[in-house]
Parts: sequence; C-alpha cells; structure tokens
Amino acid sequence: MTATDLDVLAEQLGRPPRGVVDIAARCICGRPLVVRTAPRLEDGTPFPTTFYLTAPPAVRAVSTLEAQGVMKEMTERLGTDEELAAAYAAAHEDYLTRRARLGHVPEIEGVSAGGMPTRVKCLHVLVAHSLAVGPGVNPLGDEALELLRPQWRPDRCSCETAGEADR
Repeated sequence: MTATDLDVLAEQLGRPPRGVVDIAARCICGRPLVVRTAPRLEDGTPFPTTFYLTAPPAVRAVSTLEAQGVMKEMTERLGTDEELAAAYAAAHEDYLTRRARLGHVPEIEGVSAGGMPTRVKCLHVLVAHSLAVGPGVNPLGDEALELLRPQWRPDRCSCETAGEADR
C-alpha cells in the first residue's frame, strides 16, 4: 500500500481512511477496490468489517442490488437451501479466520460482517469478501457479482478519474 493508495481511498470515501492494513483487491487500472481493515481502529473501536468495498462505481452498483430486494431473497434462500446455508456458514468462518490473522478483538469474537452466517445484511461486505479472496469462498458474494455484471464488473475499469485509455 502506498501514500497514493491512501490519497485515492480518501477521495473514494470522502474522508480519511481508518484502520487500513492493505489493499485487498484493485481495479484493473490499479486503483483500490477493496481494503482490508484492522479489527480494531486506531481510536480503539472494534471494527468487524475486514473487507470494505471502496470504489464508488462498485459501491453504487451494489446499492442498486440492495434496493431491488436481493438481500431479502438471499436470506429467504438461506432458510430453505441447506447446501447454500452450509457454504455461507463456511464463508463466515473464512472471514473470521482472515480477520483473526490481523488481531484478536474479544468484543467482536464470532461476529463476521454482512449478516453472516444466517442472513444477508450488507451485500457490499459480501462482494468485497468475494473480490478480496476470489471466487468459490463466499457463495452469495459470488452470486451478487454475477448479478452486477450488467452494471459493473471487476474486469473493466469504471473509475471516474481513469482516462479512456485506461478502460
């Protein structure tokens, strides 16, 4: 992670980034897409969101999915599809394991993010997890990425500041 990355993150977030450990995924143009954050922020606040989606075009696209009710439908499927529920529970454990590598914070022990392992509360987290660790780990993050393809996809640059030659 570079000073330029931190400047880009501040631009993307509209505030100084907090607790950033590294860049977990990048746009194909090289700009940050997902950050990995410490489980405890500098001010001592516990922070369970290890993978945080930062690129505004991706954030907007995921917000559109959320507005369409995708989270409710996914949560309902978790209650009826045992295979999906087991894979999602495994994604929860993966998330916890990856966060534990950054430090132990008792206040958030066993709590991952995004509603895992029993519901879908935040698609941004699930998409960020999938982008950071690759396909096959978070089934609902992977599914959301597929649903996003008409609006946004990680293999095409959509950064507002990228020049046409970068896209």
